[in-house]
Amino acid sequence: MFQLTCEDRRSIRDLIDTRRSGYSLPRAFYHDPAVYRAEIEGIWRRGWLFAGQTCQIPEAGDYFTYEIDTDSLIVIRDDEGHVRALHNVCRHRGSRICGEEAGRIGKLVCPYHQWVYGRDGRLLSMRGMHGEIDASRLSLHEAHVRELAGLIYVSLAEEPPDFQPAADCLGPLAASQGFERAKVAKIVDYDVEANWKLVWENNRECYHCSTHHPQYVKANYDHFNEDDTTQAIREEMAESVARSEAKWAAAGLAVTHKQSGMATFPDAEADLWYSANRTVLARGYVSETMDGRQVAPLMGDYPDPDVGTLRMRTVPNFWNHSSCDHGVSTRLTPTGIDRTQVRVIWVVDAGAEEGRDYQLSEIMPFWQLTSEQDWKICENQQRGLTSRAYEPGPLSTYKEYNVDSFLQWYLKRLGEAVEE
Repeated sequence: MFQLTCEDRRSIRDLIDTRRSGYSLPRAFYHDPAVYRAEIEGIWRRGWLFAGQTCQIPEAGDYFTYEIDTDSLIVIRDDEGHVRALHNVCRHRGSRICGEEAGRIGKLVCPYHQWVYGRDGRLLSMRGMHGEIDASRLSLHEAHVRELAGLIYVSLAEEPPDFQPAADCLGPLAASQGFERAKVAKIVDYDVEANWKLVWENNRECYHCSTHHPQYVKANYDHFNEDDTTQAIREEMAESVARSEAKWAAAGLAVTHKQSGMATFPDAEADLWYSANRTVLARGYVSETMDGRQVAPLMGDYPDPDVGTLRMRTVPNFWNHSSCDHGVSTRLTPTGIDRTQVRVIWVVDAGAEEGRDYQLSEIMPFWQLTSEQDWKICENQQRGLTSRAYEPGPLSTYKEYNVDSFLQWYLKRLGEAVEE
């Protein structure tokens, strides 16, 4: 495992001290290899990471792999129906076992010398080895894994943070969406040429939305802020919230974000790396689709299409927007100091049939366009940050309060990592 030198730690601590409150980060945070390694070890290897959705592996033997830095995990459903996260490393001489990104297997067989493992990671056979070797001591190493209402989280930490507070927050809201009764409609992977923090910073503000996301601003109110919310918009939002609260109560749902602007997240002081809310959509919209129509069967326990949007997010690598008829999850994974692998997953009700009950051309464009517009913004910003002329600029207290919160969360985590 990569070890930071004492000089690296001092340098990063000094760099953290140079950050001016209310301003963007100094250039080195996006270019210094030591900073990137400290992030991997201190943030990505210590917390909980969204890996995927349980509907990606509905049957025993179904698996997908997830790569975090030098580690590869096999996320698999075992014979008892449990989800496991097995390190993709043979216990013989270290070969990768699964070379495919996803599939279904009866047993895990190392392609090098054909050592065979069960779906639970136990070593079943080791052809050609002498008899005194104890196979029970050579099971595949496991990472921590938790299931949350159809979402799969993994942790590479020896002792990860307590997951229960996140489950208590996200679970009740996610339950009504029915992710565990969903199926994958489409997965799209992107190689974004930008630092992972820039992708998060972009996600945490809607300052750019009115000029870059024409379809998003038609469907949502959160691009409005205290400085530009007109009386007419306030009245329209209040009317939508009041109507929704009265209607949704009978279905056990509630409006949990009622004002203009984005919901606040994350919170470094309270150590909140997770949050969720349900919010109303703009007048005339029941789904985040191009024209606001429902375009697939209702998901989960929803009684009718008018349920607003469920929004969930966990740093450092997940956000989700889910409507009455489909859900869209986004997973970030850094693959270098200036590259981020992004996976976007669209899910629908498990009983829905493509071509009969839904069309990809109707459920995908809203978030596909919004995502790709953001990736272009982030890549352009990354290129700008390579200039020596770049220096941190002021953040808008009206529109970029969440960017400041994210940077505080990040700096606190990074500082803890280099102090040890």
